[in-house]
Amino acid sequence: MGRRIDFYDDPDAPRATSLVPSANVVVTNEADEILLIRRSDNGNWALPGGAMDLGESLPDTAIRETVEETGIDVEIIGLVGIFTDPRHVILYTSDGEVRQEFSVVFAARPTGGTPTTSNESTEVRWIPVPEIGALPMDRSMRMRLDRFLTAPQDPHLG
Repeated sequence: MGRRIDFYDDPDAPRATSLVPSANVVVTNEADEILLIRRSDNGNWALPGGAMDLGESLPDTAIRETVEETGIDVEIIGLVGIFTDPRHVILYTSDGEVRQEFSVVFAARPTGGTPTTSNESTEVRWIPVPEIGALPMDRSMRMRLDRFLTAPQDPHLG
């Protein structure tokens, strides 16, 4: 498996070669814990999510990616924001693709399932909010979580 390397506002970053709509999902349970995965491609903690497939809506992408990566079924309940900063690019070393950030982040609640890892995750856990700050996480993912935690009724548009 290749690696994923995130760059932000880095003059030495490779130039973007693609733009792929994707979804991330902030899933909270009744204990106000947040569902996170430890990515297998870079070891960072992240929200579940991934690229939109032809023939599906972005909310459908969010639901599909969450169950694929975590084993948890969800219902979308809100919008956290749209994150499209061209200064954030992601290099996929497996094929050399360099994507410009394009993620719509949804809020969701669990409806079933059991936390289960996938080929994209080495750990799946419900994390208490006070513990999230200590986890290794890419800057862009931390921004998405911070938006949800500090301004849940004010979607990020940028």
